[in-house]
Amino acid sequence: MKSIPNITHHLFTSESVAPGHPDKICDQISDAILDAFLQQDPHAKVACEVFITTDFVLIGGEVHSHAVVDYENIARKVIVDIGYVNDEIGFNGHTCQVKILIHQQSPDILRGVDLKNHQIGAGDQGIMFGYACRQTPEYMPLAIVLSHALLLRANTLKKQNKFPWALHDMKAQVTIDQNNPEQLIIHTILMSIQHQANYDETKFKKFIHEDIMQFIAKKYNLNDDFKFLINPTGKFVIGGPAGDTGLTGRKLMVDAYGGAASHGGGAFSGKDPTKVDRTGAYYARYIAKNIVAAKLAQVCEVQLAYAIGTPDPIAIYINTHQTIVAGLTEAQLTTIVVKTFDCSLKNMINSLNLTKQNYQQLATYGHFGRNDLQLSWEQLDKVEQLQKYLPKK
Repeated sequence: MKSIPNITHHLFTSESVAPGHPDKICDQISDAILDAFLQQDPHAKVACEVFITTDFVLIGGEVHSHAVVDYENIARKVIVDIGYVNDEIGFNGHTCQVKILIHQQSPDILRGVDLKNHQIGAGDQGIMFGYACRQTPEYMPLAIVLSHALLLRANTLKKQNKFPWALHDMKAQVTIDQNNPEQLIIHTILMSIQHQANYDETKFKKFIHEDIMQFIAKKYNLNDDFKFLINPTGKFVIGGPAGDTGLTGRKLMVDAYGGAASHGGGAFSGKDPTKVDRTGAYYARYIAKNIVAAKLAQVCEVQLAYAIGTPDPIAIYINTHQTIVAGLTEAQLTTIVVKTFDCSLKNMINSLNLTKQNYQQLATYGHFGRNDLQLSWEQLDKVEQLQKYLPKK
């Protein structure tokens, strides 16, 4: 009879992947191309997606812009900067084949974006979610914060030549025991890190456990007696595009909240600010974070819904997961949000300064809770205004 593992409903898990992961290579190329367009033409309409496999890169999508962009050189630079410069590991940014299939944006879409009276219509229909909680100073779920931190540490050490035998493709997964919400505990850390064929397995795994896993646990003042798994298959030599195909927008939970919140299903990377998949998600995070920081709720999830060609959302939904401050209802909170935040596409783009962002830097380690970057949707400039609605004791 098959044994049942010791599983409890208090355990929650998130994962992250490093810049050298095939899907993340694609995200970075897509956003690097978007950045190149916006630098020349802030009004460029861009929807760029990338597919990669062994020795091959395909760049496709739709564009409406006067900018001239060298797609191939941008793609090669991203790949080389990650470190894929050696044929022996199955992918070389200098020599891989690059094919471009970019065409003009459909005029049917364009007519819905550039509206009369200087308004901007949503580039597509869709739903977007923003989320915030009090588990970390970043107002993010702890599991995804730690997953990103582990890979940032590992990749930084690799680039500094301080991580022996490590290669570019890496993944991390963190399971948090949330039995006591006031004292979260690391239950398990899993890391899969590509390595050279000629390596010392014992020393390699010891380094990962002590210099990466335990280092991050101590940095966040968490327990270091967690369970851990390192390369569970036994070895991880074949990785990157030689081991798996990559595609833009296939790591949605990594980009957002690690599965702790709902997701509308739309990818972020490679899309200009008129695409509400990206802009709506950023603004929804901005709303949710300010609500939690203002102590109107301990947890806040915001849903925005748009129709193609319309400048304003067709619906706004707030869910505080039963953590709303006593004396306030979610219906009242929704009214407060409508009064405080202008969710029109034009205002979201302008107030968050989205035509002047560096998007490639967001294509790895998540789009939210990035205290290492000065992101407009992470600012807490609405807290004081929102605190006026706190029920009087």
